[in-house]
Amino acid sequence: MKTYKVLIAGMGKRGQHHAAAFGKNPRFEVAAISDPVPAQLDKAKVLYPGARAGADPAALAREVKPDIFCFCTPPHIRLPLIRTGIASGAGLIAYEKPMAMSMTEAIDIRKAVQAAGIKTVVAHQHRYGPHYRAVYDLIRSGAIGRVHTVYGTAVGWLMHLMTHLIDYMRSYTGNSEVEWVMAQAAGRGKFADNHPSPDYIAGVLHFANGVRGYVECGAGAPDVPEVDYWWRKNRVGAQGTEGFAEALTGGGWRAVTKDGPRSGGGAMDYEQDMAPYVADMAAWLDDDRKVHPCDGEQAYKGIEITMALMRSVVERGQVRLPLGPGEPELEALKKAVPDRPVLLSLESSRKEYPGAADRA
Repeated sequence: MKTYKVLIAGMGKRGQHHAAAFGKNPRFEVAAISDPVPAQLDKAKVLYPGARAGADPAALAREVKPDIFCFCTPPHIRLPLIRTGIASGAGLIAYEKPMAMSMTEAIDIRKAVQAAGIKTVVAHQHRYGPHYRAVYDLIRSGAIGRVHTVYGTAVGWLMHLMTHLIDYMRSYTGNSEVEWVMAQAAGRGKFADNHPSPDYIAGVLHFANGVRGYVECGAGAPDVPEVDYWWRKNRVGAQGTEGFAEALTGGGWRAVTKDGPRSGGGAMDYEQDMAPYVADMAAWLDDDRKVHPCDGEQAYKGIEITMALMRSVVERGQVRLPLGPGEPELEALKKAVPDRPVLLSLESSRKEYPGAADRA
């Protein structure tokens, strides 16, 4: 079977996760690595001595002509690298979430890749965890009856984790479209982060199939005491007419079904999750019918919902989807959100959410 050449731009933590997964799979060759930080690039060169290396991913792409252009960079660098990936002639562009920093940028990315006929994949790889899969399979089997509510919470902040929550919530509804959202937010402290966000945001999602969704991100979100570290204190699940099922990012899964209670293990594990995530890229390049579960169109739906929640805060009411271009949502949200401390849900959250305790 064909071996696909991969260029990876950005060799920080997530770039290393991608490179390791590609490197362990015989369907891929890590052909080139790029990073603007010399020390970071030098470290990666030791691990991948056979790969071309340099600070300019566009120049490397012209040399190696990759099949997959992968970039793992901070979120303010999206559209320029998408254009670099298109110019490289790659058949697939893989990149980190969130897919964009505004609705206008998301629309521009979508138009560009559709015009070029390039496949895209966005890293919502937690869905490959056995606990997320167990919950998905229970829901699809009908074990909790008709799903009427989905939910997701995370004490991490919006631009880090919201699209993860929404991606998995949407999967639990059968990827139903969202018709409208309504939200509220508080706190400006995290706007200084490289994933700028309000300290806390909570919203309601109305799906076209009648399912109602509830989502919370940030310092005011519920604690998950079963999980030991704040980054993994995420809870995503569904309620049905005959029970419920939910996954905890760092603590397995649990359910009550018409046949009684059930539970199982599983936790965030990059090594475990990344292997099938990259394997499905080869499958999609092999066969157009094998669409990747994290394909860019699903990511577009998630970022659209995320931006709609921000617009709702600014506009103080329901926002209907689909969205068109507009004022950058994060900038508008920063002006609209009161600069007041966020009241945390539990004392433990004060200790485990960096910076929040100082503001509360």
